[in-house]
Amino acid sequence: MKTGWVSELEEMVAVHGTVVRVTIIRADGSAPRGAGTSMMVGAKVFAGTIGGGAMEHEALKAARAMLSEQYENVRPVWQRAVRDFPLGPSLGQCCGGYVQLLFEVVSAAEVRVMTAAASDNGMALHPIASGEPMEFALGRKDDRDAWPLPLRRAVREMMSGAKPRKPFLAAGWYAEPLGRELAPLFLYGAGHVGRAAVKMLQELPFDIFWVDIDAERFPEDIPAGIRRLVANDPAQAARYAPAGAWHVVMTFSHAIDFDVCREVLARGDFSYLGVIASKTKRARFVRRLRNAGLPDACIVRLHAPIGLPGLEAKEPSVIALSLAADLLFRLQAKGGEGTLPQTEQLGGQP
Repeated sequence: MKTGWVSELEEMVAVHGTVVRVTIIRADGSAPRGAGTSMMVGAKVFAGTIGGGAMEHEALKAARAMLSEQYENVRPVWQRAVRDFPLGPSLGQCCGGYVQLLFEVVSAAEVRVMTAAASDNGMALHPIASGEPMEFALGRKDDRDAWPLPLRRAVREMMSGAKPRKPFLAAGWYAEPLGRELAPLFLYGAGHVGRAAVKMLQELPFDIFWVDIDAERFPEDIPAGIRRLVANDPAQAARYAPAGAWHVVMTFSHAIDFDVCREVLARGDFSYLGVIASKTKRARFVRRLRNAGLPDACIVRLHAPIGLPGLEAKEPSVIALSLAADLLFRLQAKGGEGTLPQTEQLGGQP
């Protein structure tokens, strides 16, 4: 299954011909985007962004210069180039950071190799030098003697799950995950707030399961990648959700909301549980959960109301924005890439 950047490249090349993929392989200091960010550049179009501004403008020019190069016979495969961009006065910027970009020409020939070998669960290994084919690590035992030791060690740790799969540079190679790591998120309720939340969350790194009791409650134009789940008893969906899932509860029924929250809390193996609620609803839920035999150490993990503190507007779009920001803070903190806002006073534990 190929749903990450390989699939995007395949589609881009099929429609626009040979392109150059431009990837940030190193980002130090104050940089507009981090390592692993990429864009695809065709002769007349481009997709994605590496942060905009003067750096991206220069990268576009460099990529199109590679595409315009003439060859006597056939264009060689696996063409690459690396360029350094100090983000200072020479680019009209005052960021003070440093970015290194990898330019890779991708034609139908390279795409065929990628699509034949790639898997969302693997990693792509790019030699920095031109002429060398891309290689792939697709399982725990993919460990080749020809790979430099720092590369082998890092790939082994990531493929075994000992470390998270993230882009890295090692000994003249750039490695990156083939698929985007998505956290499973179950969103219960397809009402006005649920619809606004899905629109806001669809661009974030979540694999969204949208749950409601009736197919008629869902909109006709569900965003691509969102999985609709019709369940007569949404608590059953919570029961069979994968361990570590995120749960956001906002159905039309307080009874359904309570049943889902009780099920998730009883399991205990979740990353986040939030329910749209007033202070009165929260107090009622806490009392009923205690009466159901759940300990306070478990109940305190329930976030109600949802979202960031201080944003008290009731409009669906504002609730969705507040929720998305809060979940993103939590996701980054969970991955060791950030901390929760210092104003965390929701009554739940991070």
